[in-house]
Amino acid sequence: MFTGLIQAVGRIAEIESGKQDIRLRIDTGKLPLEGVSLGDSIATSGVCLTVTDLPGDGFWADVSPETLSLTTLGGKGVGDPVNLETSLTLSTPLGGHLVSGHVDGVGHVEQIIEDDRFWRVRITSPANLARYIAMKGSICVDGTSLTVNQVAGNAFDLTIIPQTWEETVFSEYRVGSPVNLEVDVIARYLERMMQVDADNAES
Repeated sequence: MFTGLIQAVGRIAEIESGKQDIRLRIDTGKLPLEGVSLGDSIATSGVCLTVTDLPGDGFWADVSPETLSLTTLGGKGVGDPVNLETSLTLSTPLGGHLVSGHVDGVGHVEQIIEDDRFWRVRITSPANLARYIAMKGSICVDGTSLTVNQVAGNAFDLTIIPQTWEETVFSEYRVGSPVNLEVDVIARYLERMMQVDADNAES
C-alpha cells in the first residue's frame, strides 16, 4: 500500500523487451533506497512494481503483459520521468489516501490552465470509472493523491499547487498526455456492498 504522496521523480534509464513483457531500470534520483530490499514494492507513476535488482542508482522491475495493457508504462521511453513512492509502513504518516498501486485505467489530460500560482487540470477518465469519481473525493493520478474539485460526465477537474507541480511529473503534462488512474478503494467496496445487498434482497 502507498499514500499517494510522491517522494521523488525518477527517470526510465533502460528498457529490456521480452516477447510480451519488459524489464525496466529506473533511476530513482533523490528517492531514499537505504531501506529498500529485493522483493519490496515501489509505486512507479502509480503502478506497484516489485524490485528485482538494486544496481545502486535505482532499481530493476519486471512489467507483465497485463500491466503493459492496463497502464501507461508500455508507452514510456528511456528518459521519461516517473513518480516514485516506496510502500508505507505502520509508522508512515498517511497524508494522502490509501493507494494500492493497482491501476484501474488510463485517462487523458484534456485541459491545463495556469491560474495565478496554481494550475487547473482537467482529465477525462474511461467511462467505466466515472461512477467512482466524486466531487471532493480522492483520486490517484500517476501515483499522486489528489482531491477532485469538479466532475462533469467522464471528466474531472483538479487544482494543482506549486509544490505538487514542481515535485511530480505534472509539470511534464501536455494536453493529450495519458495518465494512470486509480479510484478510491472505499468507493469500490461501497459499490460491492450495495451489489451484495441487492442480490440478497432479490433471493
